[in-house]
Amino acid sequence: MKQQAIFNWSGGKDSALALYKVQQAGEFEVLTLLTSISEAYQRISMHGVRVALLDQQVASIGLPCHKLVLPEMPTMEAYEQQMTTTLRALKSQGATVSIFGDIFLADLRQYREAQLARLNLQAAFPLWGGPTAALIREFLALGFKTITTCVNEKYLDQSFVGRVIDEEFLRDLPTGVDPCGENGEFHTFVFDGPIFTQPVAFEKGEVVYRKYTPAPKTDDSGYDCAETDEPSPFDTGFWYCDLLPR
Repeated sequence: MKQQAIFNWSGGKDSALALYKVQQAGEFEVLTLLTSISEAYQRISMHGVRVALLDQQVASIGLPCHKLVLPEMPTMEAYEQQMTTTLRALKSQGATVSIFGDIFLADLRQYREAQLARLNLQAAFPLWGGPTAALIREFLALGFKTITTCVNEKYLDQSFVGRVIDEEFLRDLPTGVDPCGENGEFHTFVFDGPIFTQPVAFEKGEVVYRKYTPAPKTDDSGYDCAETDEPSPFDTGFWYCDLLPR
């Protein structure tokens, strides 16, 4: 009998490739997707993608999605409390494992495993340890299509946001930028590929800039999905490309 799983879904490329691998392997039955949403903006946390587009993704994938609605810049304590409540509820429905698309951030993996262990849940990482240059090309070869929705100005300039990832995009990345953006260099929205029954229709909207400042030590960011091992990802600016449902 397959283990029932919670799949942590960001709407981006790593989530999509990890879900594809889970479905192909057949080891787990995905009970639900789980996505963190900014309450203030009604968008996927950090990725900046509208909930309406998340809903279209989910409908095309054919799985239910539980939305974890978070206040803007929650404390770590508040974030963990909400996540614990959500995971307990999903565990009561039969979930025994939580799946992530992380690739190589060891500190983040250890944090996830420790939090889940408190609830007697396991963690699974289908992409773990894979060379990121090979993973992104596997993603493209499988027919996935994705667009950057957010770039961190520490690593990339405005010209990289709102671009579809292809070989040209990968060639243009500056030296030292991970091709999967695993260090938080960029975030994406996947709009087509083998896990979808039909593409997600959208059009590009305005590009906006948002500047963040470090949170106090007692109010560290609860944005677990920021995918960085720096003390706080909120000490820089981000370029966002709005995507509009069509």
